[in-house]
Amino acid sequence: MKNPFTLLVLFLLALTSYAQDAKTVDKEKLFDLYQNQRYADAAQYLKNTYGDEVNDFKILSQMGYCFLMAGNNAEAEKFYSKANTLQPHNLSILFSLGNINTKRGSTEKAKLYYGEIVKIDSSNFNVYKLLANLYNSPQDDSLKLNYLLKANFINPLEGDVAADLAEMHTSYQQYEKAYQVLNIAINGDSDNLVLQRAKLPIANQLKKYGEVIASGEKLLKDNADAGVIKDTAKAYYYTKKYQKAITLFKQLEEMKMENEATLYYTSLSYRALKDYHQSALYSQKTIDAGISPNTSSYYALLGLVYEENKQFALAGTAYKKGLQFKATPTLYYRLAVFYDTSLKQGKNALKYYNLYIKSKPSPTDDKEEIKFSKSRIEQLKLTN
Repeated sequence: MKNPFTLLVLFLLALTSYAQDAKTVDKEKLFDLYQNQRYADAAQYLKNTYGDEVNDFKILSQMGYCFLMAGNNAEAEKFYSKANTLQPHNLSILFSLGNINTKRGSTEKAKLYYGEIVKIDSSNFNVYKLLANLYNSPQDDSLKLNYLLKANFINPLEGDVAADLAEMHTSYQQYEKAYQVLNIAINGDSDNLVLQRAKLPIANQLKKYGEVIASGEKLLKDNADAGVIKDTAKAYYYTKKYQKAITLFKQLEEMKMENEATLYYTSLSYRALKDYHQSALYSQKTIDAGISPNTSSYYALLGLVYEENKQFALAGTAYKKGLQFKATPTLYYRLAVFYDTSLKQGKNALKYYNLYIKSKPSPTDDKEEIKFSKSRIEQLKLTN
């Protein structure tokens, strides 16, 4: 494929072969602008020379290209659109208009331009790839899959499409199809580490554990990728090589890349080795990882809403439920005020005011709450 500079030189030679309304360009000046990649200056020079009302396809194409290379998509679209009116079936112009509208977020217009290309050339790999990238919402999955299938059929060795298609097959739990798509692409490019990494979780789903371990260990020599570590560790677990699984799962912890699933498998691995102490420890870590750190705050809010709506029994339950997830200063304070003002239970209020102070609230952010709590503690001591 010709590079952009070569294309521009060809355009330049074409432009100098004729003039419109006796207007000509300084070819040396234009060549110098191209050579120094001053596309904005070149575009403006052509526009100043020919004006906005130019109706020559080659000049319009050249001006559109210069504005596009300069990053001025609005002007580029204007001139490309005029060129498209003159030659509505020109693939280069349609691709450019589709590209410009994609960049500008006009997805529906881009789909129309790429759709025109499909009508003209139904075996064009690039247009199917571009169309697939425009369908990203869940309701568009069937269309995205259709375009990826067509692109992959035309060129099954292209890695990006193979990876995207395999991901789509996986989302439909069609693991064998996903595996085969990646296998074909990898056979065409055995050094493509992206494709090899993408195949590991799919191979695990198909219980090809030996393959996962062999490929995973090879990949880990190149880079300690968290996804590869996780998939290789799971394969070791399923082949009952528990200590190797634990070693890799702990590596994720050192990288701060552990999650609920990896902690769970770590606990299972320790249990299989009858190390019940560590298994219990990682079971608790799994539980903690599965709970949002904001859960206690959500219960604090729920309790406050119930309290303001005079649903006191529900408010108390919500506040105490929040404490089961994380005992925060906010929850202790809300409970103290709840018992103090809503239920008029001084003894319980005193208990939670004291717990609030002991929980070390922020001396700057919670200055007023701390002052109020200490004051109420002294007052409640006198009445209890």
